[in-house]
Amino acid sequence: LVHPLWQSPLTIPGGTRQSPINIQWRDSVYDPFLKPLKINYDPATCLHIWNNGYSFLVEFDDSTDRSIIVGGPLENQYRLKQFHFHWGAINEWGSEHTVDSKFYPAELHLVHWNAVVYPTFEEAVMEGNGLAVIGVFLKLGAHHEGLQTLVDALPAVKHK
Repeated sequence: LVHPLWQSPLTIPGGTRQSPINIQWRDSVYDPFLKPLKINYDPATCLHIWNNGYSFLVEFDDSTDRSIIVGGPLENQYRLKQFHFHWGAINEWGSEHTVDSKFYPAELHLVHWNAVVYPTFEEAVMEGNGLAVIGVFLKLGAHHEGLQTLVDALPAVKHK
């Protein structure tokens, strides 16, 4: 399966170890030794929202360990840097990734970096264990107060 964003497998940067991916349920394996992923976010670390020309990002103060994830498959704790969404022109597909070739209307990515090993986010981006991204598939549903707060802020960042 080739994601609609890419015209052919040859245009996918990073090859097979890069987004977008199709998560196949039948290939997933349960790991009884996997520890729980602990998420601890401090809302006060939220800095600003900005438009990068094709999406919007909500950026966080990552100079300290106030908004972190730890555990799960991670050997170190990772600091929250930003989150952003992927969505499409129609509800039938908007997610970057798929599950059993099924698209979701949108996908949230919470981007974290390994501040234990790397001194800056920019350096962490270049390394295999530098980033940890939590992807959340979103469906259409009932009104969500937390998301509405974000939606209400979007008119302030109409332009790059």
